[in-house]
Amino acid sequence: MKPIISFIRFSRPHTIAGTTLSILSLYLIALSFSDQQSYYIPQLIFTLISCLGANIYIVGLNQITDIEIDRINKPWLPLASGYFSKQTAYGIISFALAISFVIAFYFGNYLLLTVFLSLLLGTAYSLPPLRLKRYYFWAAFCIIAVRGMIVNIFLFLHFHFMMSGSQIIPVIVWLLTATIFIYSIAIAWFKDIPDMEGDKYYKISTLTLRMGASNVFYTGNFLLGATILALIAAPFFVQLPLHRTLFSGIHILMLVILVTGIFITKPGNKKTIRRFYLMVWLLFFLEYIAFGVACFFYSFNV
Repeated sequence: MKPIISFIRFSRPHTIAGTTLSILSLYLIALSFSDQQSYYIPQLIFTLISCLGANIYIVGLNQITDIEIDRINKPWLPLASGYFSKQTAYGIISFALAISFVIAFYFGNYLLLTVFLSLLLGTAYSLPPLRLKRYYFWAAFCIIAVRGMIVNIFLFLHFHFMMSGSQIIPVIVWLLTATIFIYSIAIAWFKDIPDMEGDKYYKISTLTLRMGASNVFYTGNFLLGATILALIAAPFFVQLPLHRTLFSGIHILMLVILVTGIFITKPGNKKTIRRFYLMVWLLFFLEYIAFGVACFFYSFNV
């Protein structure tokens, strides 16, 4: 079981879950705007495989270039612990890269654009000479651009064009994009809080090292809290193709989770802030579920 567990750790499960849920949500939203005569399941599966391949390449490359830093910040990762060699890691990400590109080339321009831009920014984030993760603005930009913009817009267009031949982006997708944009900012900030020790030692400039853990923590939570409150109220004031009771109900639950997490987290404690960071990913997952399921139920008059 150890090779399997190590591969799971190498692939960073929370990012795999985020990629999977974003694809499923965008698929359901596109389906809700189609005639629903076909569900395009094979296309969904291949899209998922292509994007997961890109995901594994990006997180794997980051670990290859961060072995020394991860020995301080994340010693359980397979490269930092020595269980995987660099050759093994390069083999995994090369295979993932090839699978991702082959499928994307076959399935059309929007999927290819999603994969290409994500891989380009993921490579620039980790690999010298650019290694954008050294600069807090550009590090955040890479995460925000991929998670907040590229995935939501181009993957929706990939599904929407395939299902209906339309290239029009509806308001609900722009709302989802704006929401995930804010989550991506918070994730980009929060991920550096528990890694302060290694980042400081290796001179990686992060917002946490500039502003302090508490300031980053509370600023990020203000953004998330305000966003969730706005989404609770939005369906009752704006006409949206959403099951509004379900949509608002999920966001009330999310607000409770966020407030609870804030109260039990100490920004200066590595253990509690790492747990809080994973909780933000849970909210990220729930956000995609809320949009996808609420659109689907609305379109089927459930």
